[in-house]
Amino acid sequence: MSREANLQDNAYVMSTDIKYKLASRIRELREKCGYTQEKLAELSGIDYKHIQLLEGKHPSSSKIDTLEKIAKAFKMSLSDFINFK
Repeated sequence: MSREANLQDNAYVMSTDIKYKLASRIRELREKCGYTQEKLAELSGIDYKHIQLLEGKHPSSSKIDTLEKIAKAFKMSLSDFINFK
């Protein structure tokens, strides 16, 4: 396998890992705030089905502006929101 192909594979693995971390982070914060998926959707201006997809067993990818809307719904900055500990 070429170095370039190996880097692309690692980028995909990291991307998948980030999706799972984001899903967990959204669910964790939502439950901590006492929000349902519907309430988070309302507060963030994002469709309820999209929240379901982001938190699902196989989380979907998300755009940065979507993540920013979710962070604002939790009353936090985007950088704090995506700070995985």
